[in-house]
Amino acid sequence: MKERVPVLTGGCQCGAVRFASYTKPGRISVCHCRMCQKAVAGPFASFVEIPHGDFAWTRGTPATFRSSSLAERDFCAACGTPLSYRKIDGTVIELLTGAFDRPDHVIPTYQIGVESKLAWISHLHNLPGKTTSEAAGSAEAASIVSYQHPDHNT
Repeated sequence: MKERVPVLTGGCQCGAVRFASYTKPGRISVCHCRMCQKAVAGPFASFVEIPHGDFAWTRGTPATFRSSSLAERDFCAACGTPLSYRKIDGTVIELLTGAFDRPDHVIPTYQIGVESKLAWISHLHNLPGKTTSEAAGSAEAASIVSYQHPDHNT
């Protein structure tokens, strides 16, 4: 039997939970609904749809919270990283784009829940920006030791 090779991989901050997609991503969305805002503690969530048969948890098992009568959300119980949204009897898992090792490879193509979109989102491109070194100072930025899992399988 031929071993499946992941197309995309990802996981939580601490590395206790890892996942793999064995197919190219399906729909990639940004959701502005209030439930997603609360689930990720941010202004929106961004998801990649993967059919259940082309997806696997490859390390650990996430904890689950039933966020509504329709869906459950998976997260790492050790570090708290939100990982996915799943309809209870659905055919896909929707993984948060920030949990992928290469989030630059999962670019959203549409938005949903726009009735809850925060007005200031459309002005983000006008805000001034700084690199981490510019914001923290190069010496402080250079001294940071990250305890996060690296963006690859280990």
